[in-house]
Amino acid sequence: MEYLITFIEGIASFISPCVLPIIPVYISYFATTDKSEKRAIVNSLGFVLGFTIVFILLGVFAGTFGKIVTRYSDYVSIVLGIFLIIVSLNYMGVLSIKVLSKTREMKKDKKDLTFVASILFGMIFSLSWTPCVGAFLASALVLATTTGSILKGSILLLVYSLGLAIPFVMTTFLLEKLKKTFDFIKKNYKVINLVAGLILLSSGFWNIVDGIISIFS
Repeated sequence: MEYLITFIEGIASFISPCVLPIIPVYISYFATTDKSEKRAIVNSLGFVLGFTIVFILLGVFAGTFGKIVTRYSDYVSIVLGIFLIIVSLNYMGVLSIKVLSKTREMKKDKKDLTFVASILFGMIFSLSWTPCVGAFLASALVLATTTGSILKGSILLLVYSLGLAIPFVMTTFLLEKLKKTFDFIKKNYKVINLVAGLILLSSGFWNIVDGIISIFS
């Protein structure tokens, strides 16, 4: 179940208000001067591999941290739950925390991207847009931390990356066909954000309740 939730969080990151609108721009980066669809798909695979590497490393760090503090895991669960609640409230607009919302614009030179360059591009994406997908990424990292396992933490972030990567690659060669779907999502952002925010909020409360129960049991 936790893997399914993490996968959905990856998809939610993809359709978030600060990622979905710029997807066509990013995809245009992958096309070469001859507009080769094959090259665009190869470069998009390099791009998703880049951000997947970074997110898995974050999963390793989260799992390692969770393993180190296993003795205090219940208290860590409560603290992370509080953090997740703050992040979810910021995502829904109840709070306004600039550090959790600020993103940096990515720039690319006019040269055609290669597969290797696309990997580096994806790594930069993961770092510059972390605040943008921060709410869902934070939830995945909280889950990875509470497992107290390096391997499981890595797998959870791999699953999260797949949730973000699969629709990204699909969009590369189905952009025109998915235009109506994108328009529908954009028109219903308020509802989507509210539902996603409530899911994150409930996850935060669950971490707190689970930690408190474990302390007093």
